[in-house]
Amino acid sequence: MKTSDRNALIALLVVILVGLGVAWAGSQGGASAFGIPIFAFSVGLVFLIQWVAFIAAYLLQTEKFFDLTGSITYISVTILAVLLSPVVDGRSILLLALVVIWAGRLGTFLFRRIQRAGKDARFDDLKPSFIRFLNTWTLQGLWVTFTSAAALAAITTATRKELGLFALIGFLIWVLGFATEATADAQKNRFRADPENKGKFIHTGLWAWSRHPNYFGEIVIWIGVAVIALPILRGWQWVTLISPVFVTLLLTRISGVPMLEKRADEKWGGQEDYEAYKARTPVLIPRPPKST
Repeated sequence: MKTSDRNALIALLVVILVGLGVAWAGSQGGASAFGIPIFAFSVGLVFLIQWVAFIAAYLLQTEKFFDLTGSITYISVTILAVLLSPVVDGRSILLLALVVIWAGRLGTFLFRRIQRAGKDARFDDLKPSFIRFLNTWTLQGLWVTFTSAAALAAITTATRKELGLFALIGFLIWVLGFATEATADAQKNRFRADPENKGKFIHTGLWAWSRHPNYFGEIVIWIGVAVIALPILRGWQWVTLISPVFVTLLLTRISGVPMLEKRADEKWGGQEDYEAYKARTPVLIPRPPKST
């Protein structure tokens, strides 16, 4: 077995163990259906969906429905958690609506984008390897589990409270994040659709205030969800508040900002206008651009 495949196998086992840990923690104090904790069942379904989709993706050697599968997973698992929960209150409905709206918009956007592009270069070296490609889909399962954990815990918990100040604040935070992410995606989409911008980088609209405003919006969205869930989490359920922390670390330290910054530097680094843009524009948190 190649070293890369062996490392991928180890990573796969670690991801599964972490997923099991989150499933156990989020299930504490939660409701059950048919003798199975609904939270744990939801986490298991998240991974099962990824693995079933992986089989088709590997046989077809395609990544075109990778992001779409992730969005479908968010929507289907959250709906099922609500349907299985013995008590459905206003907080559950609110969280369901926010997850479905976010996942529906983002999944549609990403699917259309890859249809236009024809491929995602990040998968070129992964698709031929069964274990490495499987690991990628399994990691998506962990991504969905971590990010939706607080929402699923709040939906399936046995503790119930009326919607209050935390719900209002969380909702307003979510609206800010959703508006930022959706606007940034739309602006970049229009920019790329203009033939005159081929080979150029976007530095207008929200992209003049942040080099990655869509990622900022994504982080804020899950902070809002966590705030809504916060008042009814108990004991080990607090582990599910890792949701916004995980999103922040992943996007700012691992696969988001670092990867795109490196790619941009390789493409435009040294160009006067690009270096000036970097100097006046914050990496993540938006602020009015500095004059140079």
